[in-house]
Amino acid sequence: MSQLILPEESYRIMGACFEVYKRMGCGFLEHVYQECLEMEFEFQGIPFQSQPEVRLAYRDKRLTAYFVPDFICYGQILIEIKAVSSLVDSFRAKMINYLHATQQPLGLLINFGHSPKLEYERLAHTQR
Repeated sequence: MSQLILPEESYRIMGACFEVYKRMGCGFLEHVYQECLEMEFEFQGIPFQSQPEVRLAYRDKRLTAYFVPDFICYGQILIEIKAVSSLVDSFRAKMINYLHATQQPLGLLINFGHSPKLEYERLAHTQR
């Protein structure tokens, strides 16, 4: 049986997401949930960066290209938020690529558009 990666940190993040979902429901666009989560993370004392520019590398050379995850919490958990009817494989593939590119150990896909409850998935970084 494998151990959960960063269980306490991810539990606190998920608690903040559940609180936003409880208060706001599932009818808004992503940018609304982004702002609400920023406020909730601050309220709960969860360390985060909102939409940081993360530089990429190819063959050990830094690219001018970058990607922008919705959040990085605790300096090591990537958060991608969605407001769609359900999570799909392309979202999972994107998160796996983000984890590989950053070498972060954990990613959380959070879907505020799902009803009647918040939809979420944990994705761990694994070696290719």
